[in-house]
Parts: sequence; C-alpha cells; structure tokens
Amino acid sequence: MAAGSDSGLLRFLGAQYVGVVFTRPDDLTDAQIVAELAAGWGFHAESCSYLPVGFGSHHWLATDATGSQLFVIVHDLPNMLQCQADTADAAFGRLRTALDCAVSLRRDGDLEFVVAPVPSARGDVLRRLSARYTLAVCPYLTDCKASREFAASDLPVVVRLLTRLHRATPAVTPRRWDFALKNADGLRAALASTGEPWDGGPYSERARALLARHASRLTARMAAYGKLARQVSSRPDRFVLTHGEPDSRNVLKTPAGFVIVDWDFAELAPPERDLWQLAETSHSVLAAYTEATGITVDDRALAVFQMSYELADIAEFTCLLRGRHEDTEDTARSWEYIEHLLGRAER
Repeated sequence: MAAGSDSGLLRFLGAQYVGVVFTRPDDLTDAQIVAELAAGWGFHAESCSYLPVGFGSHHWLATDATGSQLFVIVHDLPNMLQCQADTADAAFGRLRTALDCAVSLRRDGDLEFVVAPVPSARGDVLRRLSARYTLAVCPYLTDCKASREFAASDLPVVVRLLTRLHRATPAVTPRRWDFALKNADGLRAALASTGEPWDGGPYSERARALLARHASRLTARMAAYGKLARQVSSRPDRFVLTHGEPDSRNVLKTPAGFVIVDWDFAELAPPERDLWQLAETSHSVLAAYTEATGITVDDRALAVFQMSYELADIAEFTCLLRGRHEDTEDTARSWEYIEHLLGRAER
C-alpha cells in the first residue's frame, strides 16, 4: 500500500473515515510496532517510521534487512464506534470481517486488484494490541500513483473493477450495510446543546456557533436521509459486495494496472455505495456501469450514500471539536473540513 496524498477536501473526506490522523499517538512507540511485527508475522524490521498520511488510522513503514517492506496499519478502535452504545470489541469484529473478506477475494475470488492484508503466522488479519489498538499489515506498493481525481481515461477501468467486485461472492460472509446514520446520537446531542457553552478545547466555541447557524438545515437533512434510507433498504435483492470508498485515493495506478486498497469497510450494500463519488466526477460512470452489469442505477440510493457519508463526517468532526481536545494539526484540519462540509450542505 502506498502513502495517500492530501487531496482536495471532498475527495479526501469520504465515507466513514473517522477523524484526521496526522499526529502520531503518544502511547505507541516504533519499538512496540517492531516487536508486534516480529511476534505476529515473523517480520524483523530494522527500521520503522511513522507515516502521517491521512484519515482513520495510524500508519508505519517497516523495512527488514533484505529491503522487504510492510505497510503497517494501526486502527484506533474507539474512533470506529458508530454510536454511543457501540463497543471497541464490536468495532474489532466488524473490521476483522471486512479484512477477512478482502483476503478471501484475493485468494479465492481471483481478484488480483484487491490489495488484501497479509495474514499473520496464525492466519489472523488483525493483531489486538490493547483494548484500544489493533494492528494489520499490507504489502507496501512502490511505483504507484494516487491522484486528486481520476482522469477521464481511467474511469472505464475503474468501472470494470467494480463490476468484477460486485459480482464476486467471497467465502467470508460480509456484514450488511444497515443504513444507520453513524454517530447520529452524538450529532443530535450536539444540536440540542448549541445554546450552552462548549468548553472542550480551542475549537469548541467556534464549532458550537457554526453548528447553531446550520441546526435547522441539519435537522431537516437527517430527517430526509431517514425517509430515503427506508425506501432504499427495502430492496435487499439489489445488495452486492461493495468496497465503500473506491475513490482516487484508494484506487491506485501501478505499473501492472489499477489496484484497490483499504478494505476496512467492505460490506453488502446497494451498488450505488461504490458509485456516488465516481458519479460526482462524471455521470458517464453510471451509464457505463449499467451497460456492463444490466443494473439500473437508483438515484435515491445515490442520494442516500452521499447524504450518509456527509452527515457521518459532520457528526464525527462535531463530536471531536465539542469534546476535550487540544490545538493540533488534526483538530485544525477537522475544523477546516467541518466548515467546508456545512457550507457545502447549505449550498
């Protein structure tokens, strides 16, 4: 896997990428990562460096004496919780199922473009480091390119990859997308408290004032999402295996062709889950997909996923800035993104 580039705001936000992660965790050292790689994968790293490459998880690049390299991914499970009643153990189970699915696609499904995790010596895709952290490793891809957006000539290739993915049936049963709006309870609590001071950190009051200005629009948008989601979820016959975010940050061009990385949220869902972002680049994607699959794209489902991902990001950044935080690059980026998202929602 290659380090991601800092793309344009919308290209980089995307679905379910919880929090901005440019700051390394204080409670994980390079030596701990090296020890875990040796114990779990028999990989003896001579160098291990933190990569501040983006969203959702922490990353290291490990290199052994032969020059072999692994891309190390450490997930912060509390940041993957979907509501206040969710647990780190449940998040771990969802993540393991998704990554097992990716391994199955690569190994048994003959999908060579799937960059799946490397199983440990025991065959596990994840190693639990603590109640908070879990570790996975992927091949480190060299000579590959990530871009801000797809070139027009790339889109037909991406559609062909998604067509193959959507027709696949992995040996591991994927989790089914449940249409629950992620962190909706936290966003509702924040909306209900905009009349009170927020004192969690340096961005709290700014976030409170911003949310207060958009409160009525957000409430209406959440209600509209619920109505559309009920309509779209009533067609389980349309569900296929989806990646979740096959954008230009996760679909990389290598000398051997395109590959898809980051399978943390592989789930059964309507195909529009993988199409809505591509359609924002070019509507020709939708016609090409229908021609390749015979599946008519549902405009309601496109809207559902666009709204779901946007509202989930607003909820995540709101909860972060309302809660206890410090002035770091991560929180500064979070403030920048929530300003952009709420402005986009208004437009």
